[in-house]
Amino acid sequence: MAHDLVIRNGTVYDGTGAAPVVTDVGITGDTITTVGRIDEPGAREIDAQGIAVTPGFVDIHSHLDAQIGWDPLLTPSSNHGVTTALLGNCGVTFAPCEPNGREMLAHMMESVEDIPAKAILDGLPWTWESYGEYLDAIDELDPAINVMGLVGHCAVRPYVMGERGIEGDPSEADIAGIAEAAAKAVSEGAVGFSTSRILLHFMPDGRYVPGTTAPHDEMVAVAKALGENGLTQNVPNFTGDFAGEIDLIRKQADAAGGRVLFSTGVSENPESGKMMADIVSTLNDEGYDVTGLCIPRPSGLIMGLQNDMYFRGGPWKQLNAMSFEDRLAAIHDDAFVAELVEQAKQRPPKTPASLIFPLGEGVPRYVDGPEHSLGAMAEAAGEHPAETFLRIERETDGQALFTVRLFNRSVDAVESLITSEYVLPGLGDAGAHVGQVMDAGWTTFVLRYWVGERKAMSFAEAVRRMSSAPARVVGLTDRGTIAEGMRADVNVIDVDRLVESVPEFVRDFPDGGGRLFQGATGYVATVCNGTQIVDNDTHTGQRPGSVLRSAA
Repeated sequence: MAHDLVIRNGTVYDGTGAAPVVTDVGITGDTITTVGRIDEPGAREIDAQGIAVTPGFVDIHSHLDAQIGWDPLLTPSSNHGVTTALLGNCGVTFAPCEPNGREMLAHMMESVEDIPAKAILDGLPWTWESYGEYLDAIDELDPAINVMGLVGHCAVRPYVMGERGIEGDPSEADIAGIAEAAAKAVSEGAVGFSTSRILLHFMPDGRYVPGTTAPHDEMVAVAKALGENGLTQNVPNFTGDFAGEIDLIRKQADAAGGRVLFSTGVSENPESGKMMADIVSTLNDEGYDVTGLCIPRPSGLIMGLQNDMYFRGGPWKQLNAMSFEDRLAAIHDDAFVAELVEQAKQRPPKTPASLIFPLGEGVPRYVDGPEHSLGAMAEAAGEHPAETFLRIERETDGQALFTVRLFNRSVDAVESLITSEYVLPGLGDAGAHVGQVMDAGWTTFVLRYWVGERKAMSFAEAVRRMSSAPARVVGLTDRGTIAEGMRADVNVIDVDRLVESVPEFVRDFPDGGGRLFQGATGYVATVCNGTQIVDNDTHTGQRPGSVLRSAA
């Protein structure tokens, strides 16, 4: 057989968790046609001797719904080995949508996910009303990687109930209409339904986003309408009603035997990971198909002179309003710096400096201990934390970034959770919180830190948790493993060089908008649908991805 591409002599991790095998992988068209010794030359070849070969990674929590309109390469997810991304998480999607509802959805996405509404309205074609028409429209954008979509509660509720759908109580007819609309979207290609119940997602006018306080009856009706092949994705209100949210997950999973995916995490308590892992294991032991998803590191806001500073009020507000060049000049003005420091003393951030950490240079530092915090650095230097922050910004010409640890503060607890049987690493939120958060490099971090440094799991198991395991959750049967007959989504990774870069702030959104970006080193090749999209950490410009639709 003549192969279009042969990846030769690689250490193949097939995505099942099995031990690796040194062999060849032959690709013809968009399909893996041979896994084994290949004597004939391929039309193209990649020498993978001493290098890992894995399935393409499957990211099942992204918000690339808007970015796909102006960045069809879907960076930086595609920089980190992701070949399939699930859009439409957290209930926030752009379909179904009547023409007069477009601005509401765009401004809601801006409010919840920090994606500029103007960029959304200008950057997407908005040629759809139904969910199926929406999938057709994004397919025509020719993405570099594959995308799948969830239909969101925030779109469905107003589509069915009008203005009452934002916070109103539904009638029986409303619930039936919401369930019918969700099922219709799945019949048109959505892989499931998403909702947000966390009390942190607001409309621009301060009201909770649609679905936040939806009654359990409504949620169960949707799950039942989706059927046994449907997926329901939740962002639970664990801080307000932990027991009630676990009960709802159980009800949804029971409604039609479908799958439930939910966002979770840990606290400062090192035992919190095990406690959550035990809860998810119990649900699965009861016969339900429930999967948790957790950011695989301490996470939160990223701040610095490049984007947004965590100190607030007075002169800090003035500083935030300046261009980067003017900010850099301002922090060299002793009088203005004195004003900034005094304001920080009068109005300290809600999160103490003991939970703010420099990301450093070269390899970003996500798991440093408390002795490396901004607070500890300031104490050692005899400074106020604001003084230390401004000094470091001056010393680095404004390039230094800091992470404000809001989530997953216990690394030990994170390990317990993401290595448990029914919780996967992920939740990178690619495409969302664009100027404040950057966790899209989570796949690279898992391999570099949890496998290479911490040795919390084997390379084979980490690959399984980022390929075949999430593929199963979203119903993919032809991707996620390296085997003959599977679609040719493949990574070739030089593990010895693998590292994510320190985030940087770039201005590449429509209308000059900016975002955080994080690249990677070590991806010798990423292949999507048989076409190479990354060559030695650089995009080839090829865009072979497609919209993957449910089989419903």
